[in-house]
Amino acid sequence: MTAHDDVPISVRLGEVIPPEDPEDWTRPLTWVVALGMLAGPAVAAAWFVVGAPTSAEGALPGTFLVGAVLAAGAAATGATQRGVARAATATLGAGLFAALVVVVLGVVAAGERQAGATSPTLAHAFAAALGGVGGASVASVVAAFVARAGSRLVRFAPAIVVGAAVAVVAVAVLMP
Repeated sequence: MTAHDDVPISVRLGEVIPPEDPEDWTRPLTWVVALGMLAGPAVAAAWFVVGAPTSAEGALPGTFLVGAVLAAGAAATGATQRGVARAATATLGAGLFAALVVVVLGVVAAGERQAGATSPTLAHAFAAALGGVGGASVASVVAAFVARAGSRLVRFAPAIVVGAAVAVVAVAVLMP
């Protein structure tokens, strides 16, 4: 190892490139993105702490709520983007991230390990996550169609409403 191996390649080549400025957290849309991605997991965490499900027999109001909020939050995240591809991918990416966190919360909140049967908490978390991703998938298409609209209301409302509605229907199909 030579003495100059510790120096970044950009400095060794004589061109120092400063890093980009970090995201400005004083901007309101940055908070919408952050809250959109974490809305579903926050509702799931609150539900699992306050009154975790005791049965995996059918969907509970919390299952519908987590799925709908997950999809709506993902749609809100995508609606902050003005480009068609960015709106679609941000919506879907936020939905997938939130779904992963919801399932992890379901595993953590399960408490017990069961062989041959799924914990009720994990079953509801999984159904809500799948419903939410289904809603986010449809919302990503809607977000792409309205991405170039000038009004934020036009960009946010259709994607959020459609995403939440599809999530509720998907949860009802998954856990009758």
